[in-house]
Formats: sequence, C-alpha cells, structure tokens
Amino acid sequence: MARNAEKMDRLEARIPSKLKRMFLRASKIEGQTLTNFVLKSVTEAARKVIREHEILDLSQRDQEAFAEAIMNPPKPTPALKAAARQYKRRGSGR
Repeated sequence: MARNAEKMDRLEARIPSKLKRMFLRASKIEGQTLTNFVLKSVTEAARKVIREHEILDLSQRDQEAFAEAIMNPPKPTPALKAAARQYKRRGSGR
C-alpha cells in the first residue's frame, strides 16, 4: 500500500433488500461497482446540501437593507462601545 494513500474508513448501513436491488441495478446501468455508485451519489448529495447551506439567499428587500446597513452603518450604542472597550482590555484572544 502506498504511503501517501488516503486513510480509508468503513461505512456500513442496513437497508431494505428492495433498495439494495435498486442501487445495484442503477450501478450496473452506470457501469460502476455498487460501492463506487453509492460513493459518487452520496458525495454529490453531500456537496449539494453543503452548497445550499453556504449560500445566503436574500429577497430584494433584504438585499437593500443589507446594502443600506453597510453603506450607512448606525452609530455605536453605549453597550457596543462598552463591549469594544472590554474586548480591547482582554485582548483579541490570540
């Protein structure tokens, strides 16, 4: 085994026989092993879920409110000023 090979873990799942037969049929249609088919399918699904949760989707009104807040931020409140002073006294935590 190559020294630079990625560490492999085992993933097991109990699934209904009917579902396994469907996966096997699909993997044969794609010309892949069942393992490769499942890995490819799960990887694509995982990437899609992550991508959808990383993208911020704002309505037109929300976009305008965000832009307004960036371009014309409100003045700091006394509580925010106190928090900033306390943060500076403690350091940035690095």
